[in-house]
Formats: sequence, C-alpha cells, structure tokens
Amino acid sequence: MIHRFVDIVRGVVLGARETMSVVGVLLGTLFFAASLTPTLLPRTAFMQGALSGVSFAAGYGIGVFCAWLWSYLGIRTLEGRPARYVLRAAALVCLAVVAVFLWRAAGWQNSIRLLMELEPLDTAQPLRIGMIAFATAAVTILLGKLFRLALLAVAGRLKPVVPRRVANVAGAVAALVLFWAATEGLVLRYGLRAVDASFRELDRTFESGVEKPPEAWRTGSAASLVRWSDLGRAGRGFVDTAPSRADIAALAGGAAIDPLRVYVGLNSAATIEERAALALAELRRVGAFERSALVVVTPTGTGWIDPAAMDTLEILHRGDVASVALQYSYLTSWLSLLVEPGYGKEAARALFRKVYDYWRQMPRDARPALYLYGLSLGALNSDLSFDMFDIVGDPFQGILWSGPPFQSRTWRAATAEREPGSPAWLPRFRDGSVIRFTSQKDALDIPGAAWGPIRIVYLQYASDPVTFFDFSALFRRPPWMVGPRGPDVSPMLQWYPVVTLLQLALDMAAATTAPIGYGHLYAPEHHVDPWVAVTRPPGWDAPALERLKRELAERRD
Repeated sequence: MIHRFVDIVRGVVLGARETMSVVGVLLGTLFFAASLTPTLLPRTAFMQGALSGVSFAAGYGIGVFCAWLWSYLGIRTLEGRPARYVLRAAALVCLAVVAVFLWRAAGWQNSIRLLMELEPLDTAQPLRIGMIAFATAAVTILLGKLFRLALLAVAGRLKPVVPRRVANVAGAVAALVLFWAATEGLVLRYGLRAVDASFRELDRTFESGVEKPPEAWRTGSAASLVRWSDLGRAGRGFVDTAPSRADIAALAGGAAIDPLRVYVGLNSAATIEERAALALAELRRVGAFERSALVVVTPTGTGWIDPAAMDTLEILHRGDVASVALQYSYLTSWLSLLVEPGYGKEAARALFRKVYDYWRQMPRDARPALYLYGLSLGALNSDLSFDMFDIVGDPFQGILWSGPPFQSRTWRAATAEREPGSPAWLPRFRDGSVIRFTSQKDALDIPGAAWGPIRIVYLQYASDPVTFFDFSALFRRPPWMVGPRGPDVSPMLQWYPVVTLLQLALDMAAATTAPIGYGHLYAPEHHVDPWVAVTRPPGWDAPALERLKRELAERRD
C-alpha cells in the first residue's frame, strides 16, 4: 500500500512532463488533516470538503516553494535507497494521519454541535468530504499551474535580453497583473454588477403581508414625508414589524404605548445629506424628540435592523422609544464593505450629526436620552459616526454594539488594552466606567466599578467569527485561543499555521448559519442585560427581567 501511495505521489501528472511535487503532496496532506479539526462553527460535509481541498492546495503550494528554495540554495538531497526509505516513511505517516483525523472528524464537529445544542453527527461523511476536497484541490492547484506557466512564458521571452533573475521577477509581475485583470474584470466587475442588480431588484420587492401603514404617525403612511415605496425591503420590514402596544404590555406588564420607528431608504432622496435631513424632518413630524429615549441605528449592509435588539429595547421601555435609521446599501455586509466601504461611514456620520445637532439645541431637561446601536457592519459604521472630541462637552448617554467586526477601531483598542487576566473574548477595559463587554451570560456587573456619563456595551459571542477573525492566525495563535475558552468554543480547538486562518475565513463566511444565540446570530434574551445597563429602563427588578428573558427565549424557539 505504501508503494502504491508513493507511485501515486510521483505519477500524478498535470502536464506532459510535469509531475506532482512529492514534498508538496506530503505537506498538503498534513494541511488536509489539520483542516478537519474544529474552529468556531459546525461545518457541513460540503463546507468541510471545500475547506480541506483549499487547505491541501495551500500546503502543496508551500511544499513546492520549500522544495524549490532547497534546490535553489544548492543544498544536497538524499538520493537512491535512503531517499526511497524516507519517502515511504513519510507516506506511511501521512496515511496514518489522514486515517486518524478522518476517524476523529465527527467527534470534533460534535464538540461544537453539543455546545450549540445541535444533534450530534454519527459520521463526518469521509467519502463525500474526500471527493469534494479532491475536486477543490485540483482546481486550485490547476490555477497555480496556470500562473506558473504564465510566469515562465513571459520570463522565457525576456531571458535573451535581460538577466535571468530579472526575467523571472518580470514574469512573476506580469502573471500577477494578468491574473488580477482576469479576476477584476470577470469576477469583480461583471460578477458584482450582476449581484448588485440582483440585490437592487430584491430591495424593490414588496413582501406579502407587509402593507402600507394607515396610522399617520408611522413612516411610509400617507402623511409621512417618506414614501412607502422608497423605504426598500428592509425598511418596510423594520417599520411593519414593530411590536404593538398590546404586545409590549403583555410582555412588560402595565400600560404601554406604540414605539416610533423612522426609516429612510436609498431611494428616498438623491444624496446622503438629503436623506439625513429627511430623517430628521420625519423624526420631528412624528414627535420622536418627545419620547424618553431616542436611538440612532446604523443598519447592516442590506439595510436590515435586528428585531432581536430593537424589540427588546422597546419592550423594556414599554414603547416609550423612538428609533431612526438610514439605509446606505442594499448589498450584504461583506459585499457592501468590499464594493462601497465609505458609504456606511458617510451615512452613519450624516445621520448622527443631524440628530445630535438638533438634540443638543433642546433644553437638557426636555430632551430624550440619546443612544446609538449597530450590529455587525452597522456596529463598525456606528463607531465611525462620531468623534469623541465633538461630543465630550455634551455627551449622549450610551451605545450598544453587537457582534462588532474585527476591524472596529474602538473594539480593537479596548481589546488590545484589556486588563491583565481578562480573556480576549470577554475583556475588561480599565475601570469599566466607559466600556464593558458581555456575552450569553451577563458579565456587566463589575464589583467596585461605576459607570461614567457615557455607557458603551459590547455584546459578543466567543463563537462569533465576524468578531474574532484574525489575519495573524496565519502565523500565530490568536489571543482569544490563549487561556480559558469561551463557553461556546470547543475545548478541542487547536491552532495550526495557515490552516487556522482558512478555517476562520470559512467560519466568517458562514457566520449566520449557526443556531441563534451562537456565532453571529444574537438572541433577543441576550440583549436584555446590555440594554438595561446602557439605558436604565424604569420599573424593572431582577425577577421581572429574568421572566422577560425566559419569555423572549420561548418566543424565538
């Protein structure tokens, strides 16, 4: 069997004369095996196969480079019988590693699934994973071969007129330009154009059961300054799904009023400044500044606003809340960040400035408490919507940011400067007077800590790859892997160079496939303690809050 494996390694041919690199296959096999270990989220067989294929290709590429570098440096290699013995031993080790890792794959996946209350797997479907991995690796390696052929073709033409190494560098640059032009032209330009058109049409779609509101105080009504058709799909959903006063009273107990939700879509006005001005005018029209709490919401890329957060806040304040949001895109968050990264910041800043400038001109004893909220890309852009130096003289009251992306500036600073001994997935920042972190279990009550004039709370799950993706995982263990793990992170998770980065990238792409309450899906009951800490709603004691959490959890289940 070992002889057969060696023959396959040495005989797999992608060109007329070129065989697979033995070192590349061996290292690729180790990368394949490591990719089967768990990271933050459960994987389907298809996801695992694609990840394992890319991991094998990455290991293969690194192995090819290492073999070339060894030869380039003129270091002697084993030949003859010793080389054959080493090759057979390496083949035996790789076969054993693959067999053991495939056998343990189901257990590794179950170590995550059990934490997230999912049914355990009986098998990891090794045959299906292997077939998908083989196809993915073959395509990826073929692309690498094409890149090398382009490099050699350009270098071959240049070698008669320039030094050999200059020709090789020029060939590499030319191949990079060629591949980038193909990617940018075919994938980014035409592909994103098609995606953009698709999302634009989706945004215009009217959902069944979502009707134009008859009440004059609701955005999109006949009396509204914002037309119902211009709200977009996400905006109409946000306005239509607000809990009624009866729903709020049933959950909160006692009298309640209808919350106010103002939303301005992309088609409501031509420019960001005009849309922000329209949002302020609509707030004034519906009497939003007469409520006890006003929330400036920055939506996700599609314009979506998480009802788990807003419904919970409105219940806690028994409807005495107004909220306002400005749509800046209809693409999903990652596409919005790729295609139009500045739009979210500009929209968030324009809306905040309009609302804040009007709010601070009001008498202090007659204006609502002002808060900010954002989830995911909304949290990132909300963080960029204001400058602390501009508001420190007359600060708003607080912020709740859920699932902050790993690029978020304030989150990165607070996590990096956390108090010694606090884990990266639940940091403690300085004395806790400005910023606090929490997760599924309330961690906001810090003994001896007192809140300052501005309260900032981060709600984040340790299993959220959008928050804990880390480019440095390419070459070192991420900080959140050091020390005690989060309650929803597998104790079997290990760090591997390169492979862990690929695993986290896949986790981030699949972040919303986790069950609610894990990954990037934040449960309503987990918003209760953060909103209480930030907004201090009156009339709630500990038993009432626990009852509300139970009822919210039962409703979403």
